[in-house]
Amino acid sequence: MHSTLSSLSFSQATTVPRSNYAFDSHSPALPLSKPINLRFCGLRREAFGFSSLAQSSSNRVRLSTRGHSKKISASSADNGTPPKSFDYDLIIIGAGVGGHGAALHAVEKGLKTAIIEGDVVGGTCVNRGCVPSKALLAVSGRMRELQSEHHMKALGLQVSAAGYDRQGVADHANNLASKIRSNLTNSMKALGVDILTGFGAILGPQKVKYGNNIVTAKDIIIATGSVPFVPKGIEVDGKTVITSDHALKLEFVPDWIAIVGSGYIGLEFSDVYTALGSEVTFIEALDQLMPGFDPEIGKMAQRVLINPRNIDYHTGVFATKITPARDGKPVTIELTDAKTKEHKDTLEVDAALIATGRAPFTNGLGLENINVVTQRGFVPVDERMRVIDANGNLVPHLYCIGDANGKMMLAHAASAQGISVVEQVTGRDHVLNHLSVPAACFTHPEISMVGLTEPQAREKAEKEGFEVSIAKTSFKANTKALAENEGEGLAKLIYRPDNGEILGVHIFGLHAADLIHEASNAIALGTRIQDIKFAVHAHPTLSEVLDELFKSAKVKAPASSSPVSEPVAV
Repeated sequence: MHSTLSSLSFSQATTVPRSNYAFDSHSPALPLSKPINLRFCGLRREAFGFSSLAQSSSNRVRLSTRGHSKKISASSADNGTPPKSFDYDLIIIGAGVGGHGAALHAVEKGLKTAIIEGDVVGGTCVNRGCVPSKALLAVSGRMRELQSEHHMKALGLQVSAAGYDRQGVADHANNLASKIRSNLTNSMKALGVDILTGFGAILGPQKVKYGNNIVTAKDIIIATGSVPFVPKGIEVDGKTVITSDHALKLEFVPDWIAIVGSGYIGLEFSDVYTALGSEVTFIEALDQLMPGFDPEIGKMAQRVLINPRNIDYHTGVFATKITPARDGKPVTIELTDAKTKEHKDTLEVDAALIATGRAPFTNGLGLENINVVTQRGFVPVDERMRVIDANGNLVPHLYCIGDANGKMMLAHAASAQGISVVEQVTGRDHVLNHLSVPAACFTHPEISMVGLTEPQAREKAEKEGFEVSIAKTSFKANTKALAENEGEGLAKLIYRPDNGEILGVHIFGLHAADLIHEASNAIALGTRIQDIKFAVHAHPTLSEVLDELFKSAKVKAPASSSPVSEPVAV
């Protein structure tokens, strides 16, 4: 969902000074025998210091009773031969959110589990992604509210000019990441997961090396995540030309920052920077901003999140060369037309944030030892996350989850995939429906989505021969949203009128990221609209936005079950 850039040749630059920038305000598989009750997982509750698993359980049977040795337990010779006995039932390479979710579920299932981490527990999400960014966005949300005189006046509030302490804001993000990282580590230790420190690499079937140690496991999960993707021609110095890794440290707030890419990462940082006083310029390779979102939602989001703010943008262009500020000169950005490949402009800004997506972190994993060849860096897997070798065969007992396989680069998707793998290795076939995995952009207001966009749904309908219908509700009709003076928003349902199947739900508005889960769970469980209409929502709550959305849909098929006729309470 992020724009990608390529390195192209260009002619001599024509420098566009800052003063010339005008703000445009207008501008081989086993059959499934029954439906699966899927639990999604981002950071599980154990991450916050609460343990839901007892240290011992009368109905838990350990599949392995060997000691927790971290010494060399298998000869590195003859690495192509699987060991006859194992140190662990499961080894996970990578202790990010995906690895953590898999590890906790494995312990719950009675597996002797180890997790190998060469950096810090928590991975990208906890240390350089989801967690610290939400801390910054919490600040930007409050700043934006306090800075809105119209909003405050509508609520009858009077406040003095809002200000902020940059170091205090940065400390809030860093402290949150530290706390969650510590809780993740403690939760795994308390539940008996061995945390092995070192860079993990596969030596051969069911063998992993970390540092100078070799360990074996019946099953192995690769969960090494991703790193920021930096296109060719862009020089990152970590100070004035930065990635999200650097930006989350908030070492300074530039007066003018260019953000390359208008996907989730770029949008969220534009929210932070503009709230803290920066001017933002988006550089997007495609012809429209927010290309990965449903077009109707994206159009509304642009009207609210882009046009009224101190943001301008260039679409249909590549940033083919970015040079950091040095010797008193600003950051320079060469723009090339995406279609003609001709040089278009040169920008001079105080800083540039590269938000062009992420690349899988799979180098050095020893995949060549098991005849696995990556595809653009991603580890090839089937629908059950089983790794596929260069000959198209499944590699026994080896799985890959999360960003490293590229199926869906979201932390909670990685965790869901990890849980799915653990279900399989403990004897229960399981396939994750990725169309039921929600996504969210934590701007103010938020954007969330699950399933197909309208164009995707109509393309699918044309191929398969069914009709598509659309239902919409506005936040302006919701009592709670109006009480908060936050009526700007839209919820959109894409569905099949013949059978009530939910194809997609998209929300833009207050707490959209929290509201989407009713829809995602409905898709995961196969619940149809004609049945979910009977669900009761508390009044007045934002959840009624979804209630009204489902009730407004016109479905031809009858409900599959009738409401309970006998009283359940007196």
